[in-house]
Amino acid sequence: MSYITLNSKKLIYNYHYLDHLFEENHIEWAVVAKLLCGNGTFLKCLLEFCNKEICDSRLTNLKHIKKISPETQTVYIKPPAKRLARSIVQYADVSFNSEIDTVKALSDEAILQNKIHKIVIMVEMGELREGIMVRNLSQFYGKVKKFPNIEIVGIGTNLNCLNGILPDEKKLIKLNRFKEIIEESHQTKIPYISAGSSVTIPLIFKNEIPEGINHFRVGESLFFGTDVYSDSTISGMYQDVFTLTAEIIEIVEKPMIPAGDSGTNLIGETPLHDPSNIGKTSIRAIVDLGILDVDPKQIQPLPEGIEIIGASSDMMILDVSDNKDNYRVGDKIGFRMNYMAVLRAMNSEYVDKVVDSKMNTNDLKILEHKN
Repeated sequence: MSYITLNSKKLIYNYHYLDHLFEENHIEWAVVAKLLCGNGTFLKCLLEFCNKEICDSRLTNLKHIKKISPETQTVYIKPPAKRLARSIVQYADVSFNSEIDTVKALSDEAILQNKIHKIVIMVEMGELREGIMVRNLSQFYGKVKKFPNIEIVGIGTNLNCLNGILPDEKKLIKLNRFKEIIEESHQTKIPYISAGSSVTIPLIFKNEIPEGINHFRVGESLFFGTDVYSDSTISGMYQDVFTLTAEIIEIVEKPMIPAGDSGTNLIGETPLHDPSNIGKTSIRAIVDLGILDVDPKQIQPLPEGIEIIGASSDMMILDVSDNKDNYRVGDKIGFRMNYMAVLRAMNSEYVDKVVDSKMNTNDLKILEHKN
């Protein structure tokens, strides 16, 4: 069976890299763990060293977190469905909100459960996903403030996830000003502005985070060391916390061009082939991994000289003609993964999940150099 491996040493390193960065800039941060899809093995690994609040957008995942670590503060990071108020209050200590009727339902449920439920009010800042319009912010705050068993701990915003709108200093200054206006109008204090995510981290390096922006929610940069803002990497962080491994189940020299009349394949495509390859052959390896488990376009073979030809539901075809490793049936091939590849593989029950706490000699040298 194919499996995805989490290198705990590299994840711990990335975690401490970010923790130091945020501490230097007087910013608190939370870990967005939705990538792990509630997997108990990986969550236990994360919670062994992570003392931050954990964010997720799936209640089932928050339930798993609470079962493993009841004391960990959990955050539901999308506007809750009103009908889920009972479970939200039960498993999420904090939720992000933009609808008054939903907050009312959370208040009613918090009274029944004898809890104080914390909320972050989400504000629309141009991304056009969740968030109330700025012109309604003060009125919304005033209504929410009156609900019993509800504590407003911050205002926040989301950028980059839907329309790719990037954060900038001007937007963050505006958000901070909105907070100040509410505080002045309602004679109150709002502890946090949760306006940062992985895409906002590069603004820290540029000294473009205004005072008052004091809370980040980070997932992708933690797990991949990515600079989401410029679609690159953050120097000094590991990009290979996750690897995917699949076993060769067939390896044969076959023609490069299929024979027979061509229709559409499993996903409705009609593959095109280079006529110059007629009569030529290649060494084709089939591995036990398919599009049900991962998008072939979002992974890359680690060994040199291997090309992904295509995939069906549960098998992937590789051209290994230019590889020098003399593969045989039963050998394994590793793949580099991006965010969406990991998310899909984590969501597949057919891909095993393995924690690797070891680092090879080259990894240790890199670690020493980074430190």
